[in-house]
Amino acid sequence: MKVDVLLGLQWGDEGKGKVVDVLTPRYDVVARFQGGPNAGHTLEFEGQKYVLRSVPSGIFQGDKTNIIGNGVVLDPALFKAEAEALEASGHKLKERLHISKKAHLIMPTHRILDAAYEASKGDAKVGTTGKGIGPTYTDKVSRNGLRVGDILHNFKQKYDKAKARHEVILKGLNYEYDLVELEKAWFEGVEYLKQFTLVDSEHEINKLLNNEKSVLCEGAQGTMLDVDFGSYPFVTSSNTICAGACTGLGIAPNKIGEVYGIFKAYCTRVGAGPFPTELFDKTGDQICTLGHEFGSVTGRKRRCGWIDLVALKYAIMVDGVTKLIMMKSDVLDAFETIKACVAYKVDGEEIDYFPYDIDEGIEPVYVELPGWETDMTKMQSENEFPEEFNAYLTFLEEQLGVPIKIVSVGPDRGQTIERYTEEQETE
Repeated sequence: MKVDVLLGLQWGDEGKGKVVDVLTPRYDVVARFQGGPNAGHTLEFEGQKYVLRSVPSGIFQGDKTNIIGNGVVLDPALFKAEAEALEASGHKLKERLHISKKAHLIMPTHRILDAAYEASKGDAKVGTTGKGIGPTYTDKVSRNGLRVGDILHNFKQKYDKAKARHEVILKGLNYEYDLVELEKAWFEGVEYLKQFTLVDSEHEINKLLNNEKSVLCEGAQGTMLDVDFGSYPFVTSSNTICAGACTGLGIAPNKIGEVYGIFKAYCTRVGAGPFPTELFDKTGDQICTLGHEFGSVTGRKRRCGWIDLVALKYAIMVDGVTKLIMMKSDVLDAFETIKACVAYKVDGEEIDYFPYDIDEGIEPVYVELPGWETDMTKMQSENEFPEEFNAYLTFLEEQLGVPIKIVSVGPDRGQTIERYTEEQETE
């Protein structure tokens, strides 16, 4: 057996949670492999709306095992609040959710450090969510981190040592803070964590594979926020690309099967950083309004623009994407004309590859396509797609070289249309 991987291909917020929930019935296990509670997945079904931060999106399917892998960073206080809300709505997390002992813990002082570092940067802010993600990964890489497994052995001693180290840094930054309430909630979260099954996820997942169980690996954020291959330094602190599933769960590269790449029919970005196709006009505002483009965790308004095929081809390359999934097609239902960026113009020269730096001097080169100007939200199959929408899909597939397997025409679980039968794919 091989694992399949589900990834965002843009700057995050592509709709991964909904797709995981749709695909989960085909898998025995859903495993999250990187990121932290800064990554919110919104799911809507049966008239209810749920926002997940750390819990894998397969949690709503009762018979599935869900795993938080070693590549994830976990805040016990935020995890407790999220998990208790899910349990209150009838989902039995303690029976379904396993947590890697090697996952790193986000401490209260990590959150304070996050705010202090951002404040010290002035106008050069990265635009973090303030959840302590960056400082936690920094401690992980510098070999100073606390891990979930540490809560079982001499934890208070380890915590106090790490806290003291952080407080020296905060004193140097001359940053005022109050830890009392944060620590109280955090230690309550630590006690709550002890009620869950804590595992060595690398052993568990490989044992599941050996027992012929199917596994779906769930990514957070998006490829263009990858710490190595994204628009550095305006990136997250983990590897969001497909290779992150290997290091974030303990899976060998030869165990990767299908790689599902998710993208929106347009493009968005949250926080600071370059965004070549960003729109600053009424069209951008219209996309934002129609797409309800506000962060599921932070509530921050997302920057909106036309689809960027240069960045998308780059993401497909580094991820090894085998099947594409296009989200929020319905947001473009009302537009007479749709634009797609097919190249960049840099210093007067046109290029069709993603360069080292896109911070400034990048001018998008667009192709215009006719819009479909049809309400697609009630459609049940691709046979109902308007001609112009089919032309848009064909254009994207020709440009990207990968089939678009699934199209989403609305936020609900049921507004998901699969294209191509298995017979068609083998012809």
